[in-house]
Amino acid sequence: MISKYLSEEFIATLDKFNLRARLIVEGFIIGLHKSPYHGFSVEFSDHRQYIPGDSINKIDWKVFGKTNRYYIKRFEEETNLKCYIIFDHSRSMGYTSGDKSKLEYSKALASALAYLMITQQDAVGFLSYTDKITNYLPPRSIKSYLKQIYSKLYQLEAEDKTQTAEVLHSLADRIKKRGLIILISDMIDDPEKLITGLQHFRHQKHEVILFHIQDKQEEDFKFKRETEFVDSETGDKVTVNPWQIRHKYKETYSEFTKFLKRKCFESNIEYNPISTDTSFEENLLKYLTKRSKLY
Repeated sequence: MISKYLSEEFIATLDKFNLRARLIVEGFIIGLHKSPYHGFSVEFSDHRQYIPGDSINKIDWKVFGKTNRYYIKRFEEETNLKCYIIFDHSRSMGYTSGDKSKLEYSKALASALAYLMITQQDAVGFLSYTDKITNYLPPRSIKSYLKQIYSKLYQLEAEDKTQTAEVLHSLADRIKKRGLIILISDMIDDPEKLITGLQHFRHQKHEVILFHIQDKQEEDFKFKRETEFVDSETGDKVTVNPWQIRHKYKETYSEFTKFLKRKCFESNIEYNPISTDTSFEENLLKYLTKRSKLY
């Protein structure tokens, strides 16, 4: 199933980065998720090499007996980071003016982000929504968990209306421990409410990253003949000559994106505009390169 969104060549490219937690947030909340129930109520994840200063009680002596090397048992709750990928699949995400819809593009982006973080032993959760929460998978760091995430992604279709703010508030109330929130959406909703929903996470000290998915035609509005436009979520229709409204449309759209960017900056939310006319591989690698240079 992974091959539907990530080619073997691209996976190899991702693996070459090998930047550990720096790929998303350098050293973010290191140690804040260590479980007080270590050893009996959390699930074993993997081993890591012993580092001077680690408690010798955590050494796996069976592994030492076989390898003559010291390794520490890692448990799922001890992962460096808990991340929640929040995924919009409302009807507007089905739009495309090219080969790939915003929805399919976003699926590929979410697949790559989940793959990166789980291979870093970070715990990844997944939530999809329209005007309601349609799937919720709590964060886990086991690599086999990718199959469950991809299974949910594969089944998603563009449907129903959007109520992003309500979903964000609902999830923010659920999450008790500080983590990383990644929202993937075309942000076609009430901008004031959207920002309020994202700020809810910031008030609780979560790190927040927004990937604003945009079709180039939505920004450029280069329709050339009389066109009937249909609101994908309400079904409302209007027929116009694009040249008559192009200037006002572009002005309004620009104001909308500037508002999002400004409010995100003011709230310390990372805003990333993503255009579907550029391959998601290129966009993601540029983003990861940018992030790695910040630290």
